[in-house]
Amino acid sequence: MLPAQVALRDDTRARRVSGPLLTIAGLGAATIALALRDPHQRGSWGLCPSRALGFDCPGCGGLRAVNDLTHGRLLDAASSNLYLVVGLPVAVYLLGRWVLDAWRGTERAASPLTTPLLVTAGVVLVVFTVLRNVPAFGWLAS
Repeated sequence: MLPAQVALRDDTRARRVSGPLLTIAGLGAATIALALRDPHQRGSWGLCPSRALGFDCPGCGGLRAVNDLTHGRLLDAASSNLYLVVGLPVAVYLLGRWVLDAWRGTERAASPLTTPLLVTAGVVLVVFTVLRNVPAFGWLAS
């Protein structure tokens, strides 16, 4: 056991990994749905409330980005939502670590870097949202 980890109470492995695996299954189902039903067609997934109000939220273009990624079009995905594309490897890493920790029955102690990293991610998200709505940064718009 690593020093930053502690053993969890005596649960069965199946019970421990059920949360991470259900989360991944849900994300997988949503990804398959986005691969099969093209969000590039207007209204195919409904109307985005922020887009209807005239601005791009940080998630705008996310459905199109996932669809593009499922078809191997990385640049198109980055054009739709750069924040999602850049953050995806981090999300995959964190999901994998969650599954592995649940499988092993360990829980990680909080890192001293957790708060600064979350604050940085939040600030970048706010800056991204503002910039994608400024005409000079139109290339960030969805």
